[in-house]
Amino acid sequence: MLSELRIRNFALIDRLSVRLGPGLNVLTGETGAGKSIIVGALGLLLGERASADVVRHGEDRASVEGVFDVAGRDDIARMLDERGFEAEEGTLVLKREVVAEGRSRAWVNGSPTTVSVLGELGRLLVDLHGQHEHQTLLRRDEQRAILDAYAANGDAAERMRAAHAAVGGLERELESLETRRREAMQRADYLRFQAEEIEKANLRPGEEDELEDEARRLTHSEELTSLSGGLYEALIGADQALVGELGGIRRALDSLVRIDPSQGELQELYDNAYYALQELGDRMERYGAGIEHDPARLDEIRRRQDLLFRLRSKYGGTLEEIVEIGRRARAELDLVDGAGFEAAALQKRLDAAREARAAAAAELGARREKAVKKLSREVTGVLPELGMAGGVFAAVTVPLPAPTAHGAEDVEFRVALNKGFEPKPLSYVASGGEMSRIMLALKTILARLDSVPTLIFDEVDAGIGGRVGLQVGDKMREVAASHQVFAITHLPQIASRAHLHLLVAKRERGGKTTTEITALESAGRVHEIARMLGGDPESAVSLEHARELLERGVGV
Repeated sequence: MLSELRIRNFALIDRLSVRLGPGLNVLTGETGAGKSIIVGALGLLLGERASADVVRHGEDRASVEGVFDVAGRDDIARMLDERGFEAEEGTLVLKREVVAEGRSRAWVNGSPTTVSVLGELGRLLVDLHGQHEHQTLLRRDEQRAILDAYAANGDAAERMRAAHAAVGGLERELESLETRRREAMQRADYLRFQAEEIEKANLRPGEEDELEDEARRLTHSEELTSLSGGLYEALIGADQALVGELGGIRRALDSLVRIDPSQGELQELYDNAYYALQELGDRMERYGAGIEHDPARLDEIRRRQDLLFRLRSKYGGTLEEIVEIGRRARAELDLVDGAGFEAAALQKRLDAAREARAAAAAELGARREKAVKKLSREVTGVLPELGMAGGVFAAVTVPLPAPTAHGAEDVEFRVALNKGFEPKPLSYVASGGEMSRIMLALKTILARLDSVPTLIFDEVDAGIGGRVGLQVGDKMREVAASHQVFAITHLPQIASRAHLHLLVAKRERGGKTTTEITALESAGRVHEIARMLGGDPESAVSLEHARELLERGVGV
């Protein structure tokens, strides 16, 4: 539950800290005192969009902090653990800050987080019903969500969403295949020419460099023959060749070593040089003998180089990229030939997915049909307690032309507020006050199933009063038996039912107006209830009436 709310520099609020308790907590005060500001601060804490307008004039930032008791909430603990946070001894502190420039930051137990994470946690902790929220009850999607929550259809609804998504995915896949096949058919002649031209060329990576090297050798074959032959003759081929002349050097070196054996390693140097020159001469002889003088081969290479140049000019990129272009062209052609088989396989999977979706829709629809009857009875049974004695509530399912992610039917709430009339959609027959009471009736029933510990009602009592106000107050107190309820109200009948009564009021401090909250005790409650009754809050009659309300509600 929400145990403490701290607000700083938010709109009219300078600094405010309010402690809440279990059961029914009510907030009252004069019109314009700042009750809606507190609800706005709560909304900001729970992840609503931030605006620089909320920062109090003259300040650089506003902050809202909520302290929650989450002891025993394993779902909260798991969520915190997944995101690297911990609930310290069952306490969770959420904080949101907005700077004057409009930027926003968020924290969980002092650690920075995102606003989306703050919102996820907030939805598990607080259910906020604003004074205009009953308008959302007119929407079919909201009505469907309420019914599914009532019927515990979460798993069945998720199976429906998954089945519908599977059908949609296969439909898109089949459509894409058909689109690609049509495009390939339109380009088939060009693709066939492209694939055959590239495949016929039989391109090899690195081929261009190899051809260039071979062409250079053939072009300069005579020069290479002359150079290699000259080197051979100079080294070992002629009578006066260099290797033959080295014999005299060896004899002189041997004589030197006989005199000075310490220079014996010089003979190894000589041998290495001698054999290296001998090997060089042999290689030049073999190289020269292997040089080709082949003008026909050179012409062939030039034609091949011209082909490669034309392909690169036509398709661009490297030879590897041209080969890939040919591969893709062949794949598109294969698509034309094989699309029929692939489409048949996809269609078979799509038919199976549609059958699975139909089964999921039938399961969800059956659960809804059962639930609408039960919910209709329960809400109708609550309406007299909220001042609508002749009211009849009916939840009905409306078949859809085709299944959606939400099922094969819509859900519509209808009501008849007078005997003898057929229930009609809420928007046709219900006023704002009546819509508020219908919302409260639904929340009364859903509260038994709702795991969110804190319910906040912002003036959902609008448009009602008198005996109906007493009934609404009793119903709120009933809901507060299983949930913490925080209600902003203008009705003394509701305020008198509170376990904790908080008064919001404007004060002037330092030349600035600020909003403050005070927890009222016995005498203070009597005085505030008397004010809310509309008479003179100091008169004995008003005070006595206030005491009677409190005695009927909770006792003073």
